[in-house]
Amino acid sequence: MAGPTSRRTVLGAAVAAAASAGALTSLSGAAAAPPSSGRAKAPAPLIDNHFWSSYTDWRSGGAAGTKAVAGRRPGVVIAAPAGLTEYTDPHTGTKASWEYAAWISPVHRSPVPATEVIASWNAHTPAGTWLQVELGGTYSDGTRTPWFVMGRWAAGDGDIRRTSVDDQSDGRATVWTDTFSIDDAASGLRLTTYQLRLTLYRKPGTKLTPTVWRLGAMASDVPDRFSVPASVPAGPARELPVPRYSQNTHVGQYPEYDNGGEAWCSPTSSQMIIEYWGRRPSAADLAWVNPDFVDPQVCHAARFTFDHQYEGCGNWPFNAAYAATYPDMNAVVTRLSSLTDLENLVRAGIPAITSQSFLKEELTGAGYGTAGHLMAVIGFTADGDVIANDPASPGNAAVRRVYRRAEWETIWLRTKRYNASGKVVSGTGGVCYLYWPDQPTAAQRRALAAVGIR
Repeated sequence: MAGPTSRRTVLGAAVAAAASAGALTSLSGAAAAPPSSGRAKAPAPLIDNHFWSSYTDWRSGGAAGTKAVAGRRPGVVIAAPAGLTEYTDPHTGTKASWEYAAWISPVHRSPVPATEVIASWNAHTPAGTWLQVELGGTYSDGTRTPWFVMGRWAAGDGDIRRTSVDDQSDGRATVWTDTFSIDDAASGLRLTTYQLRLTLYRKPGTKLTPTVWRLGAMASDVPDRFSVPASVPAGPARELPVPRYSQNTHVGQYPEYDNGGEAWCSPTSSQMIIEYWGRRPSAADLAWVNPDFVDPQVCHAARFTFDHQYEGCGNWPFNAAYAATYPDMNAVVTRLSSLTDLENLVRAGIPAITSQSFLKEELTGAGYGTAGHLMAVIGFTADGDVIANDPASPGNAAVRRVYRRAEWETIWLRTKRYNASGKVVSGTGGVCYLYWPDQPTAAQRRALAAVGIR
């Protein structure tokens, strides 16, 4: 239900191969430790989030024509272009010249030698500008990766078509739309360090510039697991007042943006959370939408998250970047280690958008099965069951669902599953989007910091 499924199926297969062959794993996915009479060692972390967002961060990188800017939201901008280049848009055939400048992050040595890395960015790209994010790093055997393009992005679509880049591989790792993934995790090969290269583009002869406020990545090494042990509810019931929108009221709308309906679960979920935080597109923003269509803001979200290479709205970082175009909003793509982490965020007032796949009979009350779907988790009952705004509903009134805790926990956190034919296929291993305002409460700041988001 996240649009084209072939990309997520292949990506998930790489996730499912994350554990080395022959490794003994527990139900939680952690490697079993040998008997010891000493103090038990803490389990190795599976997820590392690292983001550059402060004035000091932007001054610490390597600059080629960029500069750091201070203020309430420090960022990086074009100072003096480093050069001129031509770009032919593969989706329009338009060839144009662009001035550019670049910023390269310091080397980040992840405490999690990674099988996967997903980048996120928050930026303003006025008309006449766009940006590109690349990832490069070092493998555990000391060899280097090439620079992989993680996205070419603009908030609008008047200058370039925002796009991922297919067919990127060095024979050891591949970029699947938005995710760097080790090809053979069972070999033991991992990515141990990485840098992000940010290139900013503008029309020649102008003073325009993108401004990037946040750039970083989630690195992970989530091992094979078909299930996870049931967790204990973390606290009292809480439900957040998140608006409810159905993707299915948009079936057949805007074929150029993947035709509405089941393909729009990601932007529909994004729009629900954006509006929870009090942001929404203006009437002028929505003027292009057919006035006969209900909830035009969902159409807007679909258009402005659409990846023209993937041919769908399910590009994870593009959804986060869209959310961050609204005033004073932050957004990242990450993984969470447990349902308890998600409970703590929700109870602090931060809903999440989660990615999962399942058979119809694996999630009581859903009424459907899916190879990939996004929904918004907005609360927990007193018994710890999951309250979700599930856009795969016949109408807005039916969007709120309560799903059994153990069932939902399994379908979200596992990396392997069986499809209807009995074939082993993939799960996403706890992927979610987190959106929050620039000035969170103290409790919200603590909850974000507890999952490595600062």
